[in-house]
Amino acid sequence: MTAEYDAADAEEAWELLSAGPGPDCALFDFDGPLCRLFPDGSSMAVANALRTTVEAAGLLGVLSEGERTDKDPHVVLRAVHRARRDHDVGDLVARLEQQVTEGERTAARTAWPTPGAAEFVRWLAGRGTRLAVVTNNAAVAADDYLRDRNLRESFEAVHGRAADPDLMKPHPDVLHRALRGLGLPPDEAVMIGDTPTDFMAAERAGVRFVGIGRTAAKRQRMRDAGAKVVLASYDRLLRLIPR
Repeated sequence: MTAEYDAADAEEAWELLSAGPGPDCALFDFDGPLCRLFPDGSSMAVANALRTTVEAAGLLGVLSEGERTDKDPHVVLRAVHRARRDHDVGDLVARLEQQVTEGERTAARTAWPTPGAAEFVRWLAGRGTRLAVVTNNAAVAADDYLRDRNLRESFEAVHGRAADPDLMKPHPDVLHRALRGLGLPPDEAVMIGDTPTDFMAAERAGVRFVGIGRTAAKRQRMRDAGAKVVLASYDRLLRLIPR
């Protein structure tokens, strides 16, 4: 059943991304569709560093029990930003943002490339599809990674996390920024993402969506959110490229 699922979704993804003239634009999330930024839970070190900063500011109490142990640094960043409504957080959000950015840039140096991503990106760019990155990570971290992998020239733009954490996906802000920069309407773009928040951002922006999920659990979460086209990898798409 999984193989049949993958085959059917690959055909539909090919129609969306590559068949005929293809879309004018493909918007790639960064962490997942292009690389594994924090493999094997390595983001926990960054999240813990943020919690240490929050504790030093006397605001550890603004984090819920789950937020005190979550491995995602963005969870801590969002929580402190949310707390500003009831607490004087001063410049803490800005300091945390800088810490997250530094952690992401460090991680980008050793990020694991997503199998097949570079080949598919270069093929899309080579056939004239306009490409941009739309990520909740820092734009500079994604830019670092793409330059290190000789992929930056394939992308017209890299759009990352805004200063306001409330504008992170599932908010469609980063997709709106990318489309404005490219001068394209939403119906001329397809987003490639790997989380329900990617799907929700694409849906809110009016952009079609293709999911790439490394694990069955990730793929199911996207399907549960409403995504219709979800692949396990780029492999089946690469097989469809004319040789």
